[in-house]
Amino acid sequence: MYDANVEPNEFCLRSESNTSLADTRGANLRKRAEIDETQPVSRGNMKLDGAVVVITGASSGIGEATARMFAARGAEVILLARNKARLDAITAEIKSGGRKASRYVLDLSDPQATAVVARSIALDHGAPDILVNNAGAGRWLSITDTSVEEAAQMIAVPYLAAFNLTREFLGGMRKRGSGYIVNVTSVASQLAWPRAVAYIAARRAMEGFSAALRADLHGSGIYVTLAMFGTVASPYWENNPGSKEHLPKRARSISPLTPAEAATTIVTAIEKNQPMVVKPDIFRLFFLLNALFPKQTEAMMGG
Repeated sequence: MYDANVEPNEFCLRSESNTSLADTRGANLRKRAEIDETQPVSRGNMKLDGAVVVITGASSGIGEATARMFAARGAEVILLARNKARLDAITAEIKSGGRKASRYVLDLSDPQATAVVARSIALDHGAPDILVNNAGAGRWLSITDTSVEEAAQMIAVPYLAAFNLTREFLGGMRKRGSGYIVNVTSVASQLAWPRAVAYIAARRAMEGFSAALRADLHGSGIYVTLAMFGTVASPYWENNPGSKEHLPKRARSISPLTPAEAATTIVTAIEKNQPMVVKPDIFRLFFLLNALFPKQTEAMMGG
């Protein structure tokens, strides 16, 4: 039910960064090493100023708002998405304010391209301090209205996209002994409603991935947050026609979040090292009701 940033289908692998020369990359890595030693990620004391932050799905909605917010707090932001024109515009605006930003045009459903971009980022900037896996895709449809290809795409982005990109960066984070990963998903991670089968299944994969990853990284200095959002006012609805008509009646009565509100939740979660955040707050009550009275909650969400 959050905003899945779906852009026009284009794939291009480019970096706006002009640091392709080996000596410049080496200088960047030495600089990053100095930052890592003096500003480690610590529980409950995350320093955003000077941090390197990678955000996927950054060409609109939550991703764009999150990139702008991190940049305003002094972070160096690296934007990933498919929409080159939007990435160029957002990156230019951030840099015009005296902040550091670069962009990589990437189709995250392509694991080979993801690996190439991740390695390029690592060479140019070092392993990121923070990774925000926000990219998502998929219409709300019944199982009979969902093609095999569309179901596979919804698993590819967000779940496999988050898995693959996280996997690429974890080696550098582990070596440094610090890092922060935020997986953005929908309240569908814990609730279900009719006519959104593949979408909900993919979002529940994000919850399982986050919990298992957190267990895997225990004691490593790398922390994981699962950010679950209800309806967000974003381009998702335009990019996924027919989905809004399948909103449960209960959800329609709740005011949608703005992308800026979702971004604030993400940034605050990192600063406070919160394993899970949910917005709007009313969905915490729905989660509790679902745990205690699953049949009644199912009927309520289906109404």
